[in-house]
Amino acid sequence: MIKLIASDIDGTLVEDGGHELNPEFFDVILKLREKGIQFAAASGRQWASIEAIFEPIKEKVFYLSDNGAYVGCYGRNLFLNPIDRATALELIREIRKVPDLEVMAGGPDVVYVDTKDEAFVDWIENGYKFQVRRVEDVTEITDAIIKVSAYKPHGIQKATEGLIAQFGGRLKMTISGDMWMDAMAPGVCKGQAIRTLQENLDIKPEETMAFGDQLNDIEMLESAYYSFAVANAREEVKKAARFQADSNVNCGVLKVLKQLL
Repeated sequence: MIKLIASDIDGTLVEDGGHELNPEFFDVILKLREKGIQFAAASGRQWASIEAIFEPIKEKVFYLSDNGAYVGCYGRNLFLNPIDRATALELIREIRKVPDLEVMAGGPDVVYVDTKDEAFVDWIENGYKFQVRRVEDVTEITDAIIKVSAYKPHGIQKATEGLIAQFGGRLKMTISGDMWMDAMAPGVCKGQAIRTLQENLDIKPEETMAFGDQLNDIEMLESAYYSFAVANAREEVKKAARFQADSNVNCGVLKVLKQLL
């Protein structure tokens, strides 16, 4: 019996950067809960962005935000995985040396930016619905840092190859789509977050279903027996998954959940 369902958001439930979830999801998730099945939204997004997407049922889902650095539910941070501060600040300074990259430091409750690019700030604040705090210099914040992100409109993987080589032994580095490179504390990923839920809810991998499309979803898929790649997923993700669902634009995850009901 399935007891836990986890799904990525961007590229899996919605289009990349999208914010509108098919309203039918809300009813399906509530019906799954009536059958004792928990739902977790796993994303590189901040918890506030996840909450905004699931607004009508935000009290009924787990948030695995910041690629697993934050595990919580409505109004409660259950598990937090901060980055060693010196390492986080060193990475931020190195990101600044790479042309055309924006840097963002994620705290437990807000993300910090010091960019002068108003369009970028507007996009993450009003598009992604992040809780954003603008500062003079993100390296001077005193808050815990749970994720450091580099953003580039296109070609983030190639642009950050040097950073990943430099810090890959000290941080968990992952690419999300074509725009984001995220760095978390060692071992932190969506898969670890899923295992944390499984251990605390007494749920086995064979009682878990997961959906994803990008490289940062692979560990999550490996933590669930019923692992699905959506049809638009990267080939590496399809190889890591046992099953395939229809694409995000064709509501592939929703189709599988309705079959499960």
